[in-house]
Amino acid sequence: MEITKHFTATTFIVHKQKVLLHLHKKLGIWIPVGGHIDRDEIPEKAALREIKEESGLDVKIYNPDKQIKMGDVKQLFRPMHILLENINQFHQHIDFIYYASAKSDKVSPQNGETKNLKWFTSDEVKELEGAPENVKALSLEAIDILKDAN
Repeated sequence: MEITKHFTATTFIVHKQKVLLHLHKKLGIWIPVGGHIDRDEIPEKAALREIKEESGLDVKIYNPDKQIKMGDVKQLFRPMHILLENINQFHQHIDFIYYASAKSDKVSPQNGETKNLKWFTSDEVKELEGAPENVKALSLEAIDILKDAN
């Protein structure tokens, strides 16, 4: 049995100590914005594209690394985490997890994207039914790391 693996980019967006999640249309679970990385696309650009499509927000991706000048070599933003997620028995995602701070909490998803987006406090995340444990843990970490970003 062959298992296909696709690369994805997911971002936990924080604004004023709240994290943005959306209710996935097909799965019925609360997850952050994200999606597949297109061919020849770098992960951080995929994350920014998905953020714009799914939320319309302007964000600053959190970059824990010191930027070093290296001539014509570009230093990419290191994801906060890289996860291997089982989607079904035949398919997995290699998910680049980013954290970002938003300048505003006013969402405007593009046509065809879910309108069921909500900002959650840490306490609400802890009590949230219908969110995977990894989503809860990473939401709480993102809120903690970016608590002073706005």
